[in-house]
Amino acid sequence: MGGNLETSAILSKEALMVPFGMRNEDPAIAELELDILGEINRLGIGPGGYGGTTTALDVHIRVLPCHIASLPVAVSIQCHAHRMREVLL
Repeated sequence: MGGNLETSAILSKEALMVPFGMRNEDPAIAELELDILGEINRLGIGPGGYGGTTTALDVHIRVLPCHIASLPVAVSIQCHAHRMREVLL
């Protein structure tokens, strides 16, 4: 969140690399991360939209200052290739 269109997209991509369970240093942002994660998982969408209790594994928020009249927000979701695993025997 914040910055401008380009920097918010970069922050969003950087947030993908944060380890699971690691929270933002700002306690208010860390609480927002947990709140959003809880709300996402309460939707009951589940993996692939098939239902279930876990839709998102984690939420990471990164922020930059921005002009008071704007609040750019970018969301990056890992691609399908990152969520798949195949074992050949």
